[in-house]
Amino acid sequence: MADPIAAPPFGLFERVLAGRYLRAKREHGGVALISIISFVGIMLAVAVLIITMSVMNGFRETLLGRILGVNGHVYIDVTGRTPEERARFAELAARVSGVTHVTPLVEGQGLAVVNGQVSGVYIRGIPKTELTALDLVAKNIVSGSLDAYGVDPDGVGRIAIGSTLAAGLGVAPGGAITLLSPQGVETPFGLAPRRKSYEVAALFSIGMQEFDQAFVYMPLEEAQLFFAKEGQVDRLELRVTDPDATMEIMQALRAVLPSDVYISDWKMQNASLVGALVVERNVMRLILMMIVAIAALNIISGLVMLVKNKGRDIAILRTMGASQGSILRIFFMTGASVGVAGTLAGLALGVLFCLYIGPIQDVVSWVIGRPVFPGDVYSLNKLPASVEWGEVAGVSAWALGMSFVATLPPAWRASRLDPVEALRYE
Repeated sequence: MADPIAAPPFGLFERVLAGRYLRAKREHGGVALISIISFVGIMLAVAVLIITMSVMNGFRETLLGRILGVNGHVYIDVTGRTPEERARFAELAARVSGVTHVTPLVEGQGLAVVNGQVSGVYIRGIPKTELTALDLVAKNIVSGSLDAYGVDPDGVGRIAIGSTLAAGLGVAPGGAITLLSPQGVETPFGLAPRRKSYEVAALFSIGMQEFDQAFVYMPLEEAQLFFAKEGQVDRLELRVTDPDATMEIMQALRAVLPSDVYISDWKMQNASLVGALVVERNVMRLILMMIVAIAALNIISGLVMLVKNKGRDIAILRTMGASQGSILRIFFMTGASVGVAGTLAGLALGVLFCLYIGPIQDVVSWVIGRPVFPGDVYSLNKLPASVEWGEVAGVSAWALGMSFVATLPPAWRASRLDPVEALRYE
């Protein structure tokens, strides 16, 4: 056998041969077609995985962001506590590192009635200063103004309601709305629901139908009167700098508050939702990663056919002195090039789709003549997408890894081909 061909690993000689085999002609058993199919399969699988995970990340961030934008992060139950105890609890809570706001709340369910239209509502009594500090509400006023929120000199309460609720009831800022409380009053004829009229000061649109069609904000004093809780507060709502670090805040609160005070956070109150999002995200990632792996396995088919058709070339290269490692690297680069190209194309397609998902959704809605994601069905008016570059890098690494693994068996077989057997029937 001739002296081995002097060529460095992955050098020009090996790259040229790999490129020539990658552009196999039609008469070579349809290898080029299989390579194209493998490329398209990997590209679509990677793009779908990136798009799906980005949409799920965006949905989670949007959903939790709006939930946390309306609700607090940590709660202290002060039901039945005296005003002095509540004031002391609020002072101790405000001293805890990481706590930014402490808000007293009175909450309850009720019915809203306007000209015979009835809707169930969730009433939240909150001071004006604290409501204006809620950016998700204060910065999404679509009609009216929070400046009028409160109690006017004539004793009329002015409230803020969701835009969807207002549209369903047919009321606008300046209009009157009647609220009924299940905590009734005793009458000679029995228990009657508490009923009071208010003036609508502002309409807000948070972007989640659950809030926009049910939430009613009223001044704290009015809520105390409406629910017959004069001088009482249901709980203290705390906002913290890092909503994901509420466990440390609760531990600090338990160290300074009496042991019989119940403390909870947003994760406990939304445990089923948070758990469902985590499970759904992990399962979807696993399924789509398997799809990427299956798409990468298509490389094997094309490379096996290429090795079979190039048996004579392999034998000649071996007799000319090409080492087994050189043959392995040539066919490895041939197959891996398909995986690398498919991964890069899928990466570009997936990221571009996520970055322009808003205009794409608008175009699709215009073509089909209706919203792709109706807000009253999916809670969100727009399909969100949040690209996490670390996750994109992980997807790309997985696709490349599976492409390399799928390339190794046929490349190894090519490197072990016996030149004598390959040339015997030529």
